[in-house]
Amino acid sequence: MEKTHSTNYQNSFIQASADTKADKGIAPLPKSGQQTVASLQFEMIFENPYQYTSDEVMFEVHSIKQEIPAHEKELERQRFFSKGQPCLRCSPLVKSYGWGIHHNEQGKVALYPINSPEYLHFSSDSGLQQIKGMKSSR
Repeated sequence: MEKTHSTNYQNSFIQASADTKADKGIAPLPKSGQQTVASLQFEMIFENPYQYTSDEVMFEVHSIKQEIPAHEKELERQRFFSKGQPCLRCSPLVKSYGWGIHHNEQGKVALYPINSPEYLHFSSDSGLQQIKGMKSSR
């Protein structure tokens, strides 16, 4: 059996990157009429809080961007998770758009803008694993 690599966290909060230029949560827009990774992740998570895990979001965005046909998705999912994948710490939502990502006890995710009381609550909750978003620059 092939080893699988998960991007899921439980009871965790991914904070906006320390070097983000955003001072509030910004909804990413498609560019040149094309959905971006950021706009796809945003739509999936923001419109469906606590419905998807990180793995589900990351793979669905990958399958949309790569135009994976429905009949090939299961095989592609196995291939996708057979090697390590960037997690939501690397998401443009965290790096550029001013969002924190809460993972509940089931690993389901929701977005909170950095200028919200919920973000402040989650980012100071010692009962959650606090994870720093990846910096945009090195």
